Amino acid sequence: MAQISLTASMRSNLLSLQGTADLMAQTQERLATGKKVNSAIDNPSSYYTAQSLNNRANDLSSLLDSMGQAVSTIKAANEGIESITSFVEQARAVASSAVDTTDGEAKKKYMAEFNAIRSQINAMAEDSGYKGINLLKDQDLTVKFSDKAGSTLTIEGVDATSGNRVGDVITGLGIREAADWETDATKITQAIDDATDAISTLRTYASTFGNNYSIVQTREEFTNSLVNVLEEGADKLTLADMNEESANMLALQTRQQLAINSLSLASQAAQSVLQLFQ
Repeated sequence: MAQISLTASMRSNLLSLQGTADLMAQTQERLATGKKVNSAIDNPSSYYTAQSLNNRANDLSSLLDSMGQAVSTIKAANEGIESITSFVEQARAVASSAVDTTDGEAKKKYMAEFNAIRSQINAMAEDSGYKGINLLKDQDLTVKFSDKAGSTLTIEGVDATSGNRVGDVITGLGIREAADWETDATKITQAIDDATDAISTLRTYASTFGNNYSIVQTREEFTNSLVNVLEEGADKLTLADMNEESANMLALQTRQQLAINSLSLASQAAQSVLQLFQ
């Protein structure tokens, strides 16, 4: 098929229309997506840099979930420590009541109460876990803050059951079986002293968990802020200015209309040749 010949004026206006149509398609895409860089074709440097920033933000966002769970694990342990501390204080008060009485039956009653409290300390420690990790049963918790080596925190668990250190709250806590005290004021007094020591130990545990809680919470807040910074940086590279693109679209529509009118005038000049054959 022979190539159709156009006048220079028509070809010039046609090229202008085609260029305007391409720009309108690009502007429409930006208005539709809200982005000025939708693929590597638009701007390779900005596209791949933004992609890298978004990938980093996504990686950190996934770690935010584990940090939040770590905060909950620490809070569960701290709640347990506070409750156990209350039980030990209660046990100390019962022991004090026992040492102050000479009534054998009353002593037995106090010791029964003492043993009941002792069992609750164990139960409280058992119930202070969160999602399979119990810091009060000597289980450690490792929190990962980023993909960088060493960016972790290991929170060491403690054994707050009646068989261990609060075993100095229980066995050493003096909270041996009540039968060991029933008539021995010296042992009861020792139990009071042991309970006092245990309260001090529990407060140390609480302080340590509190410090770890603050560390994890601070890192969580920092990571959340960093994710926002990364996403903001990616947006600066790829997001379109909607006001500017809207103005561009209006200008292109005007240009398109003018080009159509100009093409029409150019075609009229070509059509005038037909009058020679009429």
